[in-house]
Amino acid sequence: MPFREVNSKMIEATVAPGLRLFSQRGAMLAYKGEVSFTPNTQGGQGGVMSMIGRRVADEATPLMTVEGSGTVLFGHGGHHIQVISLTGDTVYVEADRLLAFDGTLEQGTMFMGSQGGVMGMVRGQVTGQGLFTTTLRGHGDVAVMAHGGVIEVPITPQRPVHVDPQAYVAHHGDVRNKLSTALGWRDMVGRGSGEAFQLELSGNGAVYVQASEEKL
Repeated sequence: MPFREVNSKMIEATVAPGLRLFSQRGAMLAYKGEVSFTPNTQGGQGGVMSMIGRRVADEATPLMTVEGSGTVLFGHGGHHIQVISLTGDTVYVEADRLLAFDGTLEQGTMFMGSQGGVMGMVRGQVTGQGLFTTTLRGHGDVAVMAHGGVIEVPITPQRPVHVDPQAYVAHHGDVRNKLSTALGWRDMVGRGSGEAFQLELSGNGAVYVQASEEKL
């Protein structure tokens, strides 16, 4: 169920019988046709364990199940929206950044400590992001929110990418992450809120970086 970008802050989704999508509650701006919106407590196809994982991490983001026949406009808080199209791979994104996603995608959670050990846990504390990250896998579209627009930066084995943790939005592919210290000019000219750390991503894939250090 592809999303069409109306502009940088709005997307349109086509809803068809027998298909469904999930959206963050309050993200519906307008719709045409016979479309229903139902509160969802199961967290997509990840089931109960996915829901428990986010609640343990205090990351439960209320979702709506969207079904019927018609078109729906989505947006939230004037945030910029980036559509990520998955072709069988997995995207990792903080739960509160999810605007909407295809109902065919399998949803789960990943404990950040499992990538980078203790440093993965430190990342959650330093950035203010939870220790659990939402995962979406399969074939379909995911719409994520960010401040100031988003750029996709490729990650290759020969060229890892270092990202300010506050500017990180999401990543996909076979990617490993770890937190490293970054003592240098960035610490003296930046805001000083966790900028002594960098998130290093290596492997094959891409990372989405926002043009801001603001949280949603």
